[in-house]
Amino acid sequence: MDSQTLAFWAAKLAGQLVLPPIGPLAAALLGLMLIRRFPRTGRALALTGVGSLAVLSVPVVASLLMFAVTDARPLPPSARIDAQAIVVLGAGTRPNAPEYGGETLTSMTLERVRYGAVLAKRTGLPVAVAGGAVYDGRPEAEVMSDALATEFGVTVRWREGASRNTHQNARYLAKILLPEGVKRIAVVTHGVDTRRARRELEAAGFTVIPAPTVAPPFSVSSVWDFVPSMLGLRASYLALYEILGNLKASWDGLP
Repeated sequence: MDSQTLAFWAAKLAGQLVLPPIGPLAAALLGLMLIRRFPRTGRALALTGVGSLAVLSVPVVASLLMFAVTDARPLPPSARIDAQAIVVLGAGTRPNAPEYGGETLTSMTLERVRYGAVLAKRTGLPVAVAGGAVYDGRPEAEVMSDALATEFGVTVRWREGASRNTHQNARYLAKILLPEGVKRIAVVTHGVDTRRARRELEAAGFTVIPAPTVAPPFSVSSVWDFVPSMLGLRASYLALYEILGNLKASWDGLP
């Protein structure tokens, strides 16, 4: 295993251990283990773990976190996109999909692919897709390209299928697009991903026009926004993942 692969898996493991639900649950478990010998510390850890998990499951909290980490709003349908290409970044594949005869796109990747297809048909710009195989199987870029062609009628011109994260997306796309004179790109991600994607791609030499999908504003629509739910916890996880990613990007010196 090379150093780059080792660093990737180490970062992925560290993130899973810190982020919910494992991080708060681990804190609660540690508190319960310590409560007999160190009652005050044990209770504090247990309450912090359980309490933070409950708070992060509240949709209004998740919405606030998502809004805070997002630095771009959706483009209106009438917006003029002054770009040379559309770049769609992957967000994972589902490897065991017998109804599709193999691998297919996760819901997040499908949302990006669909919006990328809409922009491509609206603007006539060529499309690049980016994403490798994190585990075994086909690279995300291949699965995305097939979906764009067969399900949305959009031909992909460039495929970057070696990357495992956003940093590698940017570096490997630069090797493909910049030599062809493609520097100004409209980047399709989710709203929560826009800040880190923009920073990585700009550091690689691109001029980025964010084209986020699913970037809702912070709002409270009903009393259920204050009731913990799995959807709220998932949204908080995504927001906290990006917050950690942006902190690392700042540590690495990205503007």
